[in-house]
Amino acid sequence: MFGLFKKKSEVEILSAQYKKLMEESYKLSHSNRKASDFKRAEAEAIMDKIENLKKGQQS
Repeated sequence: MFGLFKKKSEVEILSAQYKKLMEESYKLSHSNRKASDFKRAEAEAIMDKIENLKKGQQS
């Protein structure tokens, strides 16, 4: 209940986007390989952002 109004961190938001893009990529892989590869590339770019944010928090 107390976490109801808590804002999501940027890492949490990016993680949700990454998960969504990976799911879309998987679904497209059955019908359109080129579109699937494009979604996967987008997801990998988001994962790079997540890793950079995590590195910045550790320092």
